[in-house]
Amino acid sequence: MSTGSGADSAPAPTTLDKSPARKSSMFSSLKIRNYRLFASGAVVSNTGTWMARITQDWLVLSLTGSSAAVGITTAMQFLPMLLFGLYGGVIADRFAKRKLLFCTQGAMSISGLFLAALTLSGNVQVWHVYLAAFFTGLVTVVDNPTRQSFVSEMVGPDQVRNAVSLNSANFQSARLVGPAVASGLTAAVGPGWAFLANGLSFLAPLTGLLLMRTRELHPTPRKPRGKGQLREGLNYVSKHPELIWPIVLVGFVGTFGFNFPIWLSAFADDIFHGGVGMYGLFNTLMAIGSLAGALLAARRGTSRLRLLAGAAIAFGVLQIVAAFAPELWMFVALIVPIGILGLTVNVTANSSVQMATDPEMRGRVMSLFMMVFTGGTPLGGPLFGWLADAYGVRVSMAAGGLICAVAAVGVGLMLARAANLRLKVDLRRGRQHVQFVPREQLATAA
Repeated sequence: MSTGSGADSAPAPTTLDKSPARKSSMFSSLKIRNYRLFASGAVVSNTGTWMARITQDWLVLSLTGSSAAVGITTAMQFLPMLLFGLYGGVIADRFAKRKLLFCTQGAMSISGLFLAALTLSGNVQVWHVYLAAFFTGLVTVVDNPTRQSFVSEMVGPDQVRNAVSLNSANFQSARLVGPAVASGLTAAVGPGWAFLANGLSFLAPLTGLLLMRTRELHPTPRKPRGKGQLREGLNYVSKHPELIWPIVLVGFVGTFGFNFPIWLSAFADDIFHGGVGMYGLFNTLMAIGSLAGALLAARRGTSRLRLLAGAAIAFGVLQIVAAFAPELWMFVALIVPIGILGLTVNVTANSSVQMATDPEMRGRVMSLFMMVFTGGTPLGGPLFGWLADAYGVRVSMAAGGLICAVAAVGVGLMLARAANLRLKVDLRRGRQHVQFVPREQLATAA
């Protein structure tokens, strides 16, 4: 069943308005059968993906004894998104998304089985892991925007925000389970079996896609093959401030604020001297915060851009506070809210951008979103790793938080300007001291 394009393309309400946010059921989109199938398959494959990430890093470290080699593996996995991310959106807009997901999920399964076969046979070398990581990254270039934009086809425009939030909750739930399972499986029978489990885990989403009722989807018009489609997508974003500024903000947050593997491992080892067990605790707390942030986002009926800017400012400020936390208990207490705010920024930006984008442009816009958010990892990781080595992890983490907070303030002001709002400061007792008001109201008051 297809809905009219007007409903799908209706822009998200500008989130600097003052109307009360509507609350929705936390799991309302799971009432839709196709999305239940999608989510059920995703939780299995996401668990496998987290298993593979942990096992992959451990395998490279055991083969080379080099932390730099682990960094190269991460860069190989994210570099394709930085180089080719925008082309993935063009492909996502040109082909039927359900069929495209059959191809990408199947290819990821093959990559996992490839590593499993080499590892179980005892023939694996580090360049094999690099190759598999780069191949997975190439597939992700197409898979990410396709999955992101396919959400609206499964649930329709009314449930996009809730479904995007549940997708994040799904991923963070797997983040809690996957590393623990991978560690136990690797310790018991070796890393090859963890890779095998990852490869087989993609059978779950493939089965879910196969069982979907296509008549219940909300298909968007496919873009015919033609010249200039990549440029068309960039021009489209540049003309819509409600798209470009959230994308700019997640670019700053993704590049400068999401370097927790570097920071948490250094705090565990160098600052609090707790070793790998403490590092595991920090990651678990961050995952709990991220899961809570995703579930809280699922309850909100709207994705306000002022919430996006405010959460990003608070995210950066809490990072600065945590960077200089003198005691372990204080640092631990700050990790969960940092995780909540980080996911709030990501989910709010994601759902706002999707809802403000015309359906036929959604794949290209979401590919730009994902390229900006994850493509900064090969740049931010080495930069903040160098800062941590040269000046200490406290300076490195504080610098990342400061950049995020300043960027969020700038983006908030630009969004207010685009919405024809001005910042009003009133220090009188009993008044709201800082608020955004329409320019006309400010002129009248003057």
